[in-house]
Amino acid sequence: MIKVAMTSVYVDDVAKAHAFYTDVLGFETRMHMNVGGGTLFVTVGAAGAQKDVQLLLEPGQGPIAEPYRAALRRAGLPCIVFSVDDLHAEFKRLSRLGVHFAQKPQKQGPMYLAILDDTVGNWVQLTQMKG
Repeated sequence: MIKVAMTSVYVDDVAKAHAFYTDVLGFETRMHMNVGGGTLFVTVGAAGAQKDVQLLLEPGQGPIAEPYRAALRRAGLPCIVFSVDDLHAEFKRLSRLGVHFAQKPQKQGPMYLAILDDTVGNWVQLTQMKG
């Protein structure tokens, strides 16, 4: 069986991304180490769940990452999609914390979705399946 172990999100600032993804979104730190030259290797994951799935907060500078991120942002496309149990409750909680939403919760096909700004260069989609 093949399973997802780690995926990455390119970010403007790894330390700022780590604070946002943990303090605001509620993820927990899985790995946090300095790999030399001031470069951090930081992964986060869903608090208390899915211990074998990690999100790498990847430095977003460079000839591949920068054009990719800019194109996604201009197109209004999220770099990653997270599921939530109650989208409206998360929208209210995150809005109270000052999170900017590019798209408020709306119904789309078999789900509800919203798109937020992760403060480090990306749109992130939150999704809740209907029913």
